[in-house]
Amino acid sequence: MDETELTGRVRALRDKGCSPKEIARAIGVPRSAVAPLIKSIAAQDDTSPAAREVVECWVSPNWSDGLTVDRHPEWPDVKVPDSGGSGLVSVLVARDAGRHRVSVCGYLVDVFCLGVKNTIGPHVMDRHALTMFARSYFDAYHASPLAVPMELVQHLVFGAVEYARDLGFEPAAGSDFETTKDHLGQWTGPSAIRFGRDCQPFFVEGPHDNAAKVVATLRRSVGPDNFHYLVGAERSPAN
Repeated sequence: MDETELTGRVRALRDKGCSPKEIARAIGVPRSAVAPLIKSIAAQDDTSPAAREVVECWVSPNWSDGLTVDRHPEWPDVKVPDSGGSGLVSVLVARDAGRHRVSVCGYLVDVFCLGVKNTIGPHVMDRHALTMFARSYFDAYHASPLAVPMELVQHLVFGAVEYARDLGFEPAAGSDFETTKDHLGQWTGPSAIRFGRDCQPFFVEGPHDNAAKVVATLRRSVGPDNFHYLVGAERSPAN
């Protein structure tokens, strides 16, 4: 039995809750040979998400609508008619989780104003389930999600968070951004994306937004004539 096969069998028995003694007996090797493998496997499982291999990144189509992107003509996008122009972009990141599994986190990002509005995960699943999960996650859009480099995802999500903070907004309280941001890896910025619709904040009220508070914050941070909004049926004069 080679080392790869031995490690695989130890991992499988460990996942079933077997003790080192039981694993050694089941495989037919000394316990002293099993102990270092168990330790190594545990260390791999405890690896920070940012250190794990990126399996795939997706963003919703039309992500760059209304934005200005500098220096990266290679970043893909697909223009979709009737997308609504709300500035909401969905992002999904999958990283290797070992044992033919992936760890997945998703982000709903308001690139026009508020930054991260919601996140999901991390969800650990079999690799074979990833394609179906991604299809379901982006089901509300009028085109398939775009496979993109992690670099774009970092500039998009972290950049939107920085933009929103400059306006006076933190990631939404219920978003658990602190729990999911490690999936995005390390990023230093600045972003190559200029946020806001045509470089100005544009607030589109969502079902969980405190519209009066958001508009008041924007008036303080950028001045009453330097942003636009759509609140219920009310639209700022410039729109």
